[in-house]
Amino acid sequence: MNMVNPTLAPDSLREDAIHSNPQRLGARLRLARQTRGLTLKALALAADCSESLLSKIENGKASPSLPMLHRLVRALDSNIGWMFEETDTDEGVIFRAGQRPLISLDPLRRGEGISLERIIPYSPGHLLQCNIHHIDVGGEGAGPIQHVGEEVGYVLSGEIELMIGDKTFRLASGDSFVFNSELPHWYRNVGSERASIFWVNTPPTF
Repeated sequence: MNMVNPTLAPDSLREDAIHSNPQRLGARLRLARQTRGLTLKALALAADCSESLLSKIENGKASPSLPMLHRLVRALDSNIGWMFEETDTDEGVIFRAGQRPLISLDPLRRGEGISLERIIPYSPGHLLQCNIHHIDVGGEGAGPIQHVGEEVGYVLSGEIELMIGDKTFRLASGDSFVFNSELPHWYRNVGSERASIFWVNTPPTF
């Protein structure tokens, strides 16, 4: 299927793209705004539109005009092409056991004894980030850290200690969690075996 590049297409085609999938466009705008740490009010002021209209656009209930979209992407330091970018069609959708990328994290930046098994390959086309965090015995994350977004996880094996804000929780295989990423968070393996956590967050952070 031939895809129109919105960066190069005539305005009439770009208008068609704006209205063809308002949910996807809204999700991309929200992701770009949250990644830059902007509130709805701040972006609305920068783009000269109402906060209520921007909220409707982000939720896929309204579509911006082309001039307004230009103002939004300028305020977000982004571009219209990225707003409509499709995931690379050559990129696989199935990842077999034992064939997923495994990344060891830098102990100084992300923690000691931790590796990430990529469930979703890193790509600007994805709104979610998903990895299996493998934590060696005694391993722990660097932190606590905090950033824009939301996170959810499911403990596949082992025992971990998870700190969220001013609370600390002990979780074992089968337990799950969800929290706002703006809260300081950190975790460590407190068990006698390697721990693994299926972890999803948005927007992608690494």
